[in-house]
Amino acid sequence: MVVAISKQGLSTGAAFLSNVTWETLEKLDADLVGTGARLTYLDGCLEIMAPLSEAHEEPKSTLGQLLEIYMRMRNIRFYGRGSTTIGIKELGARKEPDESYCLGTRKSVPDLAIEVRVTSGGIDTLEIYRRVGVQEVWFWEDGVISVYCLRPTGYELVSKSELLADLDLRSIEFYSRMADQYDAVNAFMRSL
Repeated sequence: MVVAISKQGLSTGAAFLSNVTWETLEKLDADLVGTGARLTYLDGCLEIMAPLSEAHEEPKSTLGQLLEIYMRMRNIRFYGRGSTTIGIKELGARKEPDESYCLGTRKSVPDLAIEVRVTSGGIDTLEIYRRVGVQEVWFWEDGVISVYCLRPTGYELVSKSELLADLDLRSIEFYSRMADQYDAVNAFMRSL
């Protein structure tokens, strides 16, 4: 399979390709360095998303700041991994979470991955995270957080975080929807 995508030709939105080998994925990854492209791969299907919009990046950043303040103020040891790529060829899966965290100690696989959804569809993100072994995945969409916890049979939608059981998700949602990020983060900090 030959895929030709130029850095200049990469525009806002997503491209979906099928029958992509891991070697082609790695070549595309190298070719697209510096473009802001994000690659998601599962069993030969590739989604190329680029560039990320303000509608995606601002809530991602706000959510990360809110969560980090909560963990610091509750003395929860954490290590931010950001959007570090996780997954390997042997699993047939690879993803760059929007934000991710290891709790307690540094690990090769984050305990918590956060995804900000601005568009729907695409590759089954939960299947990628299941194969990799991420314990908990949060999806933020239109200011609402859905939490999925890993079970032996796959992910289960739950009503609250199991990793951060005392965290009030409705409060995080409220502050993540505020128009001004600086004011939202400060107000949340005062509420704690």
